[in-house]
Amino acid sequence: MALDTYRYTDLSRGDEFVVNLVAAADEVWLPFVVLGELRAGFAAGSQEARNEGVLRRFLLKPGVGILYADEQTTHHYANACRQLRKQGTPIPTNDMWIAALVLQHSLVLCARDAHFDALAQITRI
Repeated sequence: MALDTYRYTDLSRGDEFVVNLVAAADEVWLPFVVLGELRAGFAAGSQEARNEGVLRRFLLKPGVGILYADEQTTHHYANACRQLRKQGTPIPTNDMWIAALVLQHSLVLCARDAHFDALAQITRI
């Protein structure tokens, strides 16, 4: 399972639904884009050090990892971009990278953003 930025935030705030999903998952992945978005939010807030500490502890848990883009990711990105363009349903660029990584690694995406539904090949919870 991969978490998007909002769902990581839900998790860190103790949202029962997300806490239970993460607890039941064998693997939890944070796309690199999510890390960037989270850290940008941390830097803009007044709790940067505390939030960074929570994130680091989460990343050290067994079964939690970071997904990075590689050349294969770019093919998934391009295909999803073409599909969305044909459908007339573009989504934000950062979310395109999240979608490409989820597709590349055949993951379930834990996200609140309904625009991921424009990519029917992504299983979203």
